[in-house]
Amino acid sequence: MDRLHNIFIAVILLVLVLITGTVGYIYYEQWTVLEAFYMTVVTISTVGFGEVHPLSEAGRLFTSFLIISGTGVLAYTLGSLVQFMVEGKFREIIGIKKMQQQIDKLKNHYIICGYGRIGKFICNEFNANGLPFVIVEQNLDICEKLKEEGYLYVQGDATVDATLENAGILNARGIITAVTSDTDNVYITLTARGLNPTLYILARSGEDITEKKLLRAGASKVISPYTIGASRMAQAVLRPSVVDFIDIATGYHHLELQIEEIRVGPSSGLVGKTLQDSAIRSTHNIIIVAIRKKSVSDMTFNPAANTAIEGGDTLIILGEPDAIKKLEQQAK
Repeated sequence: MDRLHNIFIAVILLVLVLITGTVGYIYYEQWTVLEAFYMTVVTISTVGFGEVHPLSEAGRLFTSFLIISGTGVLAYTLGSLVQFMVEGKFREIIGIKKMQQQIDKLKNHYIICGYGRIGKFICNEFNANGLPFVIVEQNLDICEKLKEEGYLYVQGDATVDATLENAGILNARGIITAVTSDTDNVYITLTARGLNPTLYILARSGEDITEKKLLRAGASKVISPYTIGASRMAQAVLRPSVVDFIDIATGYHHLELQIEEIRVGPSSGLVGKTLQDSAIRSTHNIIIVAIRKKSVSDMTFNPAANTAIEGGDTLIILGEPDAIKKLEQQAK
């Protein structure tokens, strides 16, 4: 704001000098407005084009005054404009470097490619749950909005190796391809899988035929927003109570009940115990909805009380947020 204020003052002073010079030449030399204005511009710019007409003694004295004051004001105005442009560009470069340094320090974060309607929703969910993430976006106008919102982002094409490397793909936990083009999603998946073979890749698919291509390209999971949206609308009519329950359990804005997944660490006190012996239900008032065993890809729903908990298992649980946090600490 101070720099803009200085520029505003400088422009006002320059306009006053031009008006003063024009009026002065009209008064002292009886020139036309155009001749007086032209002589004022020539004088303060010091281009040396010469006098429009021979000057009287009063005109010469006035011209001397105009040179001293006008050139100073013009230099101040140009200096303020150059300073504003140079400092603005410098701050932009410094800001990008600082952001890149923050990204370079991230570990086990997520990369979200595309900040459209779906990408924006994913970012809001991740931000609400405290998950670290970096956005890759090609549109400069959208990048300006990301800067205002304080999100970490990389401006560039997500299909290019260097762009994903700048987003920290070598240290990332997963990547989500949420751009609108299925072709770009395939290329992003291929690029990401080539750079990080162990990366979890969640890909967006707009067409059914693209799902197989994305899986062949290396996607860990493929989701079609249109298919999910259509199914959700149908279920809202067929099973409205079930849909309401899912909304409550999976929405971050609902604080009374949540569905979460917790991974059991190898040194957790839960390892080796059965669900009954672990006292998860009686201690935390948490329901174990399902268990995904580390050694088995399938998920066991409504596991029996004598099911043993092993290190690396993933527990799908239902409970209150505070109780879930306590169980997360115990599972670690």
